[in-house]
Amino acid sequence: MPWTNKAAILAAGLMMLPAPVLAQSALPFTQVEGRLVLDVLGQRLTMPPPDWVAADADLAAISERVSTRFLEDGGQAQLTIYKRGEGEAFWSSLYGARISTETDMDLAEFRSRVVNVYAQSCDPDTVALFQLEPDTEDALPPLGYVCGAYLDAFTDFAGQGEVMVMGFYKSEAGLGLVFQEWRGEAFDAGTPASWPVPAETVEARMAQFKSEVSLTLLD
Repeated sequence: MPWTNKAAILAAGLMMLPAPVLAQSALPFTQVEGRLVLDVLGQRLTMPPPDWVAADADLAAISERVSTRFLEDGGQAQLTIYKRGEGEAFWSSLYGARISTETDMDLAEFRSRVVNVYAQSCDPDTVALFQLEPDTEDALPPLGYVCGAYLDAFTDFAGQGEVMVMGFYKSEAGLGLVFQEWRGEAFDAGTPASWPVPAETVEARMAQFKSEVSLTLLD
């Protein structure tokens, strides 16, 4: 698995929407052929269910395993999916997506901005990024992000770290990000055995983000 340690990452902004105070009472997505479908901002995002939900679970079964937060505002939308019983302050794994109507930014720049946002909360000596295959002209492969320890100033999660998988997508109407995060006690970023999630699970999720996620124009 190729690794690149990042002591400094490009400074840039990213859409970051405030989350509603209360979880949604109804799921904000539908389901087609086992995949979640979110129609928003003139775009359709299709993605696999969270990894803690059975692949063949229907919407009723999914609703028993998750709570959701969804917000759409000013050409941006954010979906966050938590394990049932977890939430914004206390979570071991979360899943979600962000979609915008930004059409002038390419995927490489979008990826840099996203990574910068997450890296701002992490000790730079414990940050690592990895891909399982190189970039191509037409698409970016899913990205693995590892933060072995949050900065002490990031007090809500002091003493913890996270592993994250991100997929970056573009349609004629905008940009999309799909992500899954796993959090636990601080760890050695360069030692996968110490991560809060098995490396095999991370790699499997990256493969799904490549083959099972799409962002298209909404008919």
